[in-house]
Amino acid sequence: MAEGAEKLLVPGSDRAPDCNIFRSSRIQLNNEEASVEMNNCLNILGYGHALRQKRQEFYKQDDASILPSGFVPSLKTIIVGSKAEGLSSFFESDRDHIAVTNIVECIEAGFEINSISENTPVFRMNTLICYPGHCILLLERGLPISLWIALSENALGQVLLSSTAYVNMHKLGVHLSQGPVLNERAGPSLPIEIGHLKNDIVFALRCHCPSILQRWAARSRHWPPADIVAKVVSMGAFLAPVGLKGSQNKHNEWRMCFNTGETELIINLNDTQVKLYVLLKMIAKDVLQPRNKEITSFMLKNIVLWLAENNPQSMFHERILFFWLRESLLVIKSALSIKKHCHTI
Repeated sequence: MAEGAEKLLVPGSDRAPDCNIFRSSRIQLNNEEASVEMNNCLNILGYGHALRQKRQEFYKQDDASILPSGFVPSLKTIIVGSKAEGLSSFFESDRDHIAVTNIVECIEAGFEINSISENTPVFRMNTLICYPGHCILLLERGLPISLWIALSENALGQVLLSSTAYVNMHKLGVHLSQGPVLNERAGPSLPIEIGHLKNDIVFALRCHCPSILQRWAARSRHWPPADIVAKVVSMGAFLAPVGLKGSQNKHNEWRMCFNTGETELIINLNDTQVKLYVLLKMIAKDVLQPRNKEITSFMLKNIVLWLAENNPQSMFHERILFFWLRESLLVIKSALSIKKHCHTI
């Protein structure tokens, strides 16, 4: 889900560059029996609709803070990733959380600051000197005393919020609390063990960026339907404390994320599309990622979402699961060859 991303150029002159396979008129309904059998196997392994829905309901109820009582009262944790999507069992993988503070608000350029409570400090997103999808946060109103350790000044005397310092502030809080075991930082997240449970926590900020989301909503699409599009837009966005690797401003940069919106899109895919995503993750983990670290779950997720958006839902059914798997692998191959891949928002 990334605004402003370029469309993927897929190999083959009869393929549209926007992941629309339907136009190609190349679908061959072969390997139908194998596709149906694979679909049944995935049901047996726990990836059927009913069990996915049960997991989603369970983790939605388990959305309360996992942090120790009294750690940071202003933080609310939201479970995201494969657990929220219902695609992994309790001990199958780490639990991914976003820990969001209510101390400050972040707004995009042009957003009306008066719509935010006057008692709330506000940071304005500056994207002019950052790679697309990233920003620097400049203090526009108020003074968040509780974040003073993460504040600094730039050459123009403007107060900004450092992403690296913000993470370090929370690392210190985990060290001082009793119970959690903190492991080495991984990207924007802090891996924390609480008992036998492993959690990846991103200490993020809420982001008001309606213009970005409205541009996504205005796209012509086969899927998702209008009510889901509206729901995703209403969920807003987050800023994760991580800069672009190699950027001169990486210690002060924040990355725009749409985790809750992505979860909503995944759980509204049809059964075949979800199982396509599951198969891609299995192949990536055991075959592709050991050879190429650039292949991530984020990349696979967005390929599936692009295919769903650009092709009629009637084309995704269990008899041609392997066809879509092959098409997805070709997209991955192309993406790696030109260093670009499909994004949804």
